[in-house]
Amino acid sequence: MSALVLDAGAFVAVDRGDRAMVARLRMAQQGGLELRTTGVVISEVWRDPTGRQANLARLLRSVDVKAVDQQLGREAGILLGRAGTQDAVDAGVVAVSRTGDRILTSDAGDIAPLVAASQRSILITHC
Repeated sequence: MSALVLDAGAFVAVDRGDRAMVARLRMAQQGGLELRTTGVVISEVWRDPTGRQANLARLLRSVDVKAVDQQLGREAGILLGRAGTQDAVDAGVVAVSRTGDRILTSDAGDIAPLVAASQRSILITHC
């Protein structure tokens, strides 16, 4: 199954009540795409200690959130080295992406060198 891998921009849009983004994600799921991200991306967007980010919490129930374990950390580090970049969060997003997946990001320019370094056919979509 192909996935739509979410970077922080998609979560921020949903958290702010962007109905177009919510509809876009719903359509992706209805079209058979799994929603996926990493726990580190969640750390970029979750701020309320009381858990009142209702829109974000609702979205997270339908997202496969991958833990950054040793294997994923190493893969992300290799991507950083190959791409000559330094953003570990973006590298993690690419590391959990597979051939045929799409990455939904507001940082396409930062993600592109990492996708190239992965040598996988991954489509980058701007949110």
